[in-house]
Amino acid sequence: MPRQELTAQTIAYGVLARERAMLSQAITLTESSLARHRDKAQDVLQRLLPRTGKAMRIGISGVPGVGKSTFIEALGLKLIGMGHRVAVLAIDPSSQRSGGSILGDKTRMAELSLNENAYIRPSPTGGHLGGVTRVTRESLLLCEASGFDVILVETVGVGQSETVVSEMVDCYLVLMLPGAGDELQGIKKGVLELADIIAVNKADGSTLNDAKHARAAYQRALSILQPSGSWQPKAMTCSAVTNDGLDELWQEVRNHRRQLIDTGELVTLREQQRVSWMWSIVDQLVRASLHKQEGLRQLINETEDSVRAQKVTSLQAANALLSAWRASFPAPAPKVH
Repeated sequence: MPRQELTAQTIAYGVLARERAMLSQAITLTESSLARHRDKAQDVLQRLLPRTGKAMRIGISGVPGVGKSTFIEALGLKLIGMGHRVAVLAIDPSSQRSGGSILGDKTRMAELSLNENAYIRPSPTGGHLGGVTRVTRESLLLCEASGFDVILVETVGVGQSETVVSEMVDCYLVLMLPGAGDELQGIKKGVLELADIIAVNKADGSTLNDAKHARAAYQRALSILQPSGSWQPKAMTCSAVTNDGLDELWQEVRNHRRQLIDTGELVTLREQQRVSWMWSIVDQLVRASLHKQEGLRQLINETEDSVRAQKVTSLQAANALLSAWRASFPAPAPKVH
């Protein structure tokens, strides 16, 4: 006898009751490619929306080898010791060839993953730009509804497409390495402009002085930039191995949040993020709809060939595809008066 599927209401109640299995199932539904699963996931989210929005949302990016997982585990354990419940949405890059992903974050955060006040959800990007998955925002809301008051979003690494994470979190933290030659070479200007806090990790032992020099260089760079809000971005040092600087770093995160609340910027930021995500979904749905149209597959292939051969510009090709896509829908029936 097949197992009966749980209803959206049952899953929502389970998430509110802080049942890990229900939270995991809800996130799995949002990640599914099946329409009925996605519909149920939206039903679950709609029921839970009033219980979301209270958590501190922190995005964490960093150059390869900076120690993001080690840092997140150290910070997460420290926050749990302070009485917080911490969820980590750890994003693994998907292979461009196979589409597969390692999803090894739980093994890299072994101690944190076993703590009852922590929840780690590794997810593949599925090729989605921005260093986050297609459904990271939904996962974030589900974790909030399940009572996690600090959400850490670990992205795949610093790059031009990485900045999407800043559109879903309240505080954007960028980790950097000490002693990397020119301290500014490893970070894009766009990321520097979006960072609320830069933390030079591995500030211990023989690299402590290098870390201090790097911090000073980043602080000078940040002081030149015009902040988008009232917050003046900070550069700091820390060590995920010795825990040095983590208390000061967390205090800066709290200072940043307090300023957002006091100035009213947090409300505006969250509103902008919701609208931005709506339009991001519209873009995804239009592209998906275009590829699903049976009659357009040959035209899509021909158009791609024309772009490769430089017979048409990319803009001309895009307009042609959109025109064909619009024409594929039946005309509305005339109104009868």
